[in-house]
Amino acid sequence: MSNPIDFYFDFSSPYGYFGAVEIGKLAAKYGRQVNWHPILLGPIFKNIGTNSLVTIPVKGEYSRHDMGRTARFHNIFFKEPGNFPIGTQVAARAALWVQEQQPAKAVDFIQTIYSAYFTEDIDISVPASVLRIAGDLGIDHAALEAALGTQEIKDKLRQATEDAMQKGVFGSPFVIVDGEPFWGFDRFTQLEAFLKNGKI
Repeated sequence: MSNPIDFYFDFSSPYGYFGAVEIGKLAAKYGRQVNWHPILLGPIFKNIGTNSLVTIPVKGEYSRHDMGRTARFHNIFFKEPGNFPIGTQVAARAALWVQEQQPAKAVDFIQTIYSAYFTEDIDISVPASVLRIAGDLGIDHAALEAALGTQEIKDKLRQATEDAMQKGVFGSPFVIVDGEPFWGFDRFTQLEAFLKNGKI
């Protein structure tokens, strides 16, 4: 069986959201599985001395325009949230917990969290929002609520982010497949060519 696609993402990333919409379809087309890796960009940005794209003068204005254009081009429903960007620790911890405890629901949970933020302007930095979404998907609401504040799940997210940095991840989405890295949703065309041909 072919190696899985490692898909790294932060829930505050619009391009990560676009990637999350498409990565499963792309993987299925070429007979691959996807390993979904929730991470936090904040510590990564701090480590490499950069900041969130939308906070950078001139580039931030362009990126906001490009997000809407990219969504329209790919026919992905998107609405920039009123509060953007936000902290995504709660959502990322929840995703890790669901992956471990109810793995069959993990991809649906990740995609629903992303959609809630980038299509419905639901504040996913608020535990109540994340827990409501989990409950709606049949995920053990009480067990997740108990887990979110534990040191164990905080440590797991920190370790996941550190592991990503060790692999050279510096943005969202970031894909690694067969040792080949691809940063950004705009590289998905190259990613598909690589999946099809094994090289570019």
